[in-house]
Amino acid sequence: MIEKEESIISEEEAAQYDRQIRLWGLDAQKRLRGSRVLLVGLRGLGAEVAKNLILAGVKGLTLLDHEQVTEESCRAQFLIPVTAQGQNRAQASLERAQYLNPMVEVKADTDRVETKPDKFFLQFEAVCLTGCSRDLMVRVDQLCAQHNIKVFCGDVFGYHGYMFSDLGQEHNYVEEKPKVVKPKTDESNDGPEAKKPKVDPNETTMIKKTASFCSLKVALEVDWTNEKAKSSLKRTPVDYFLLHVLLKFRTDKGRDPHPESFEADATLLRQIRDDVLEAMGLSSELLPHDFVSYCFSEMAPVCAVVGGVLGQEVVKVGCQLPSLSSPIPGLETGTHRQQPPSKHRYPSLHKSCGSCSARGSTTPSLRASDV
Repeated sequence: MIEKEESIISEEEAAQYDRQIRLWGLDAQKRLRGSRVLLVGLRGLGAEVAKNLILAGVKGLTLLDHEQVTEESCRAQFLIPVTAQGQNRAQASLERAQYLNPMVEVKADTDRVETKPDKFFLQFEAVCLTGCSRDLMVRVDQLCAQHNIKVFCGDVFGYHGYMFSDLGQEHNYVEEKPKVVKPKTDESNDGPEAKKPKVDPNETTMIKKTASFCSLKVALEVDWTNEKAKSSLKRTPVDYFLLHVLLKFRTDKGRDPHPESFEADATLLRQIRDDVLEAMGLSSELLPHDFVSYCFSEMAPVCAVVGGVLGQEVVKVGCQLPSLSSPIPGLETGTHRQQPPSKHRYPSLHKSCGSCSARGSTTPSLRASDV
């Protein structure tokens, strides 16, 4: 539960969060400062998410990471000093993270997330997982869904990135829309004349909506032998299948593809691609042979974009802020390579895997977007 805060915000807080209070109101900021968030994984993407949550003004943020700082982890991770090699990543990120906003309680936890008992995750309003294995993400997602805790997952692989959100079977939110002014009817010789409704940009109205989200397990276990799924295959971004390959690599090797072992890792990635797509009943040609050239290491610009979107969703949805736009549905993948932006919608895939549906809308469960 979100902690009850005093009804009065201090002058220091009002000055710190002035722009946010103007955007979403004082009550929303009070709810935000009563929220505790768990962030797992302090690589490049984790640092971007941490920055956004701390600056937004959550009550507390726990940084959980058992890994040690390496030369590579410093390249896209701006919270870790270059002199911190060999230290724990969460502990090394703590000082700079806390400096961003002294009013947020930032903690570092150096335990392995896999060893954490179920009750550990229940103390948070939102859980954000980065750099985790597929099995762990599925486990935490299923646990949190039973206790109405919002779950977010994300990763960056070279030019590619993805995010996933599970907001429950019935997630209520509010959208702010321009107010539509009904036209007046004028009586003329020929009778009433209908006029088109006009949109008043100076006035807005709040519209209540409900969306349903699926679990990560369901989103990843689409039956591609199903006719409905087959019909959407051409419109499904290849990044979705690339995600399967990269998560399988992480499970098998206990790490992500590394530039220093490019040749060996590239060969293994292609083998995993063949095995994964064959198990799905799909052709290995779905992922081109050169896909291995674009999925090594974390790239700072991609981390910044994916981290911005992921952090925004945690703040907006996980901390119960009023939505100025609808929550990003289900699983979203993207690439930062130079190519025309995709405008496809995937209603058939949405129906086949039951991912996310916004009642009264055509919001897709899975979409490709160039970040």
